[in-house]
Amino acid sequence: MTDDVFKQLRDFIYERSGIFIPDNKKYFLENRLGRRVQEKNLKGYEDYLYILKYGSDKNELNIMFNLVTTNETFFFREPQQFDVFAGELFNRIIAENTKTGRKDIKIWSAACSTGEEPYTIAMILMEKLGAGALRKEIYASDISESALSSAKSGVYGSYAIRNVPEVYLKKYFNRVNQQYSISHSVKSLIRFMKVNLIEDRDVKAVRGVDIIFCRNVLIYFDDKAKQRAVANLYDALRPNGYLFVGTSESLHNVTRAFRPIVINKVIVYQKV
Repeated sequence: MTDDVFKQLRDFIYERSGIFIPDNKKYFLENRLGRRVQEKNLKGYEDYLYILKYGSDKNELNIMFNLVTTNETFFFREPQQFDVFAGELFNRIIAENTKTGRKDIKIWSAACSTGEEPYTIAMILMEKLGAGALRKEIYASDISESALSSAKSGVYGSYAIRNVPEVYLKKYFNRVNQQYSISHSVKSLIRFMKVNLIEDRDVKAVRGVDIIFCRNVLIYFDDKAKQRAVANLYDALRPNGYLFVGTSESLHNVTRAFRPIVINKVIVYQKV
């Protein structure tokens, strides 16, 4: 891949997704897209770029997103955040519901990858005393259709479930050989959808959410794309709603629209 084609591909991906690939990651694009170039019997990456820009098969854009997005995740990742969600934040939402007469809780797992995060959220809610009477709505979105397809199937290997508590494993998973299938009771709480976080039109499909988990995603965006994505997340939240980002991420230089609060040493961003 020439430097010129790399820059054109990089810019195209950024314009369509907000994902920024730095100059020192040319090898990343070569590795991720090389097989696709071969599968389509193309002469090189320049021809592939032409197909993305001008080809009649619009599904090729989805295939490209599937190839360049990173989907490594697992159940109960960054568990301290789930503890805060199931503790203080849940209690705050219940208190707010009591004031307003609401009887629901809405949570969005933005960039849900292969589904481990929203399924973790669902299991936590199913185990939570006081949540039984609530109407539970969990949105789970990603830009990658292959990741969403995998998430909908709900089948995982031993690596993904290694942090799942034994009681959850017995109650909410069915083991078949070396695979673990999530139960229908958990699946039924999730609404999977394709959402590009920097596309206003996509994000408008999600509104009135109490809590958003958007973790380990913003690190792939540059400042401009971060600001656009976070503004869209802000609009999706209810007044005083909460946003979790990854423990290695921060909104400090991105926006002042959220108030950072610390609960049990965990930073949560509240809509103001």
